[in-house]
Amino acid sequence: MSAELSTAEKFKRFAIRYGFLIVMAGLFLFFGSVYRVFWLPANLFSILLGVTVYGILALGVTFPLVIDGLDLSIGSVAALSVMISAYMMVVMEISGVITIITVLVMGACIGLINGLLIVKVKIPDLLATLGMMFLVQGLQLIPSGGRSVGRGAVLAGGVTARGEFAEYFLFLGQGKLFGLVPMAVAIMVVVAIMVFVVLSLTRWGRVFYAIGSNAEAARLVGAKVDTYRLMAYVASGTIAALGGIVLAARIGRGDVQSGGTLLLDAIGSALIGFAVLGVRRPNPFGTIVGAIFIGMLLNGLTMMNMPYFVQDFVKGAVLVAALAFTFGLSKSK
Repeated sequence: MSAELSTAEKFKRFAIRYGFLIVMAGLFLFFGSVYRVFWLPANLFSILLGVTVYGILALGVTFPLVIDGLDLSIGSVAALSVMISAYMMVVMEISGVITIITVLVMGACIGLINGLLIVKVKIPDLLATLGMMFLVQGLQLIPSGGRSVGRGAVLAGGVTARGEFAEYFLFLGQGKLFGLVPMAVAIMVVVAIMVFVVLSLTRWGRVFYAIGSNAEAARLVGAKVDTYRLMAYVASGTIAALGGIVLAARIGRGDVQSGGTLLLDAIGSALIGFAVLGVRRPNPFGTIVGAIFIGMLLNGLTMMNMPYFVQDFVKGAVLVAALAFTFGLSKSK
């Protein structure tokens, strides 16, 4: 009996650790065997390119998740970054370098405001970032008067946009390194490596995780909990702004609908990451795997001609199932 229990325990641990990756590999083989075009390099790179923006945002929101918080404003920050990038270059005819710096600083400032509302004003993170989400959504429409921004567009007050996106700016979203790897994918990989290094290989990362596990205990051993919480939201806002820059470079215009489902896809990717390797906590590797999984799933469902509302249902079902399996099985006796 004890041997059977031991075997069952080993199987359970194996399922928790590798179950999600096995399911992901199974779907990859299924889609590829039914639709051979799925395995073509062009389609695989298309999947990676499709997940870059919300993958970058998911890496940013990993910081608040690590400290047991959540940032609901990341999608709006990315959308605002798209509009500000377009307005500065196309309407105000400002250089791409200054635009990038300005947008990143703007994202950091929004993250800092979120952090101050949570740390100093004591507003719960969900409420603070939800309020910021609505505020930023409104702010996104003000510069252009609610119109999309592109070369030749006529904005509020009869202003005509006469500038254009800088070529090197567009390269961030449309270019390819060595003629093969999309630049946007390379940026996502670089951000993932940086987030991994900070959270997994530095003292800062250990403190972030300690705060997420028990903030009061971390405070008692000398950690500057409020400072680290501020840092988490600043990082989230800055990385969300970077995601918006990549999106602006990809679409080449300031689209008022650019936010789309970025928030849900980003948070979904980060939460799916809890199930990867059974870590049951936010982590950059799991976040990227989660983003790729969502992209692969949607790509396969599209090939199967599944309507968009069915895709959303399947995506939500996968997220719930992955989390229920990871947390439920790990706590079962």
